Amino acid sequence: MSDAHAGHLQEAKRTALIFASAQAVIGSAAPIMMAMGGLAGDYLLGADKTLATAPVTGFTVGVALGAMPAAMFMRLVGSKNGFMTGSLVTAFGGALAGLAIMRGDFWLLVTALLVVGLGGAFVQQFRFAAADASPADFKPKAIAWVLGGGVIAAILGPQLVILTRDMMAPVEFAGAFFAVSFLGFLGMGVLSLLRSDRSLQQSGETAASHSDARPLSVIITQPRFLIAFACGVTSYALMSFMMTGAPLAMVGCGLSIDQATLGISWHVMAMFAPSFITGRLITIFGKEAIVGAGLVILLTCGLVALTGVELWQFWLALILLGVGWNFGFIGSTAMITDTYRRSEKNKVQGVHDFALFSTVAFASLMSGATLNAFGETAQAGWVALNLILIPIAAACLLLLVIHTLATRRSVQTA
Repeated sequence: MSDAHAGHLQEAKRTALIFASAQAVIGSAAPIMMAMGGLAGDYLLGADKTLATAPVTGFTVGVALGAMPAAMFMRLVGSKNGFMTGSLVTAFGGALAGLAIMRGDFWLLVTALLVVGLGGAFVQQFRFAAADASPADFKPKAIAWVLGGGVIAAILGPQLVILTRDMMAPVEFAGAFFAVSFLGFLGMGVLSLLRSDRSLQQSGETAASHSDARPLSVIITQPRFLIAFACGVTSYALMSFMMTGAPLAMVGCGLSIDQATLGISWHVMAMFAPSFITGRLITIFGKEAIVGAGLVILLTCGLVALTGVELWQFWLALILLGVGWNFGFIGSTAMITDTYRRSEKNKVQGVHDFALFSTVAFASLMSGATLNAFGETAQAGWVALNLILIPIAAACLLLLVIHTLATRRSVQTA
């Protein structure tokens, strides 16, 4: 290994560690939104609970709407300033959500979570920024390191909910959203440790020319991009679909709010804990194999959930849901990074995340609507969610297998 490569690798590890720490802090806002959004919406609504998950949808819509502006904003002001601005937006959204609960204003709550989602759009760029600052052999590990910070987020977020949701009693849930504001400001401190260069995304590519950038239509019509995108969207949307409805289903089946919150905690830990080995597994078995394993685990989640509605069945299904998302999403993200040049990354990443989180937002909204429309009981609604998950995951797995086999045949005949 040359001295230049060793220096680049060391700096990439430092950058990835900072982003992982920021993911742990600011990323804690996401499980709070997922655990509390639907319950808070249910708390503020009247008899008709169809829109109970609309606050969670507001969060995912915010992530989708913020994806492209976040990428362009960081290109203008630099990644460090951009990411710190995103943390400030998260802090503002958390404070606004707490105020909405205090006022009993459902649509202000939806708006507030949309603002938190706008801040979350910057968080979604952490994995790309870490990968782009890394040499090729460290990219999968850099992505995995960043998402590994979510293990702490999985503990910190739900524990903050349990500690603070009654802080503003007799008004429920407000304290948990005010805690998100604190996380936003704390995240700004972590991100201030990043190098002060104009754009971390330009690390290691000062000689890259933007003149070699291809049209977006050429990039996104590559078979590898399409399959990676389909697998990533499926993994993320199904995870959102199930996770958004799970707290409502658990409480509806007689479990407590704390048990539902801890279920989300186990789920989020399962989302991010495998990240410490996912990068290595990708190196050993290949990206496609790990994505395929993730889709198989998602199918197993659906089958386990159909066996009953005891606490252990909910929790086991949520754990499998998290692990399946981890393998499917990290593997797909690594596949996506193979399809574009450095000069093309901003537009590809922005379009990718906009399309991804638009789909995720739709999935979260449909979660509440499905529970309400198909569920005469909470158990029936939970069954309906899983009966939707299984064929979608199976279809995506089939497409991945067909693409992988076709790729291998083309390589063998070349």
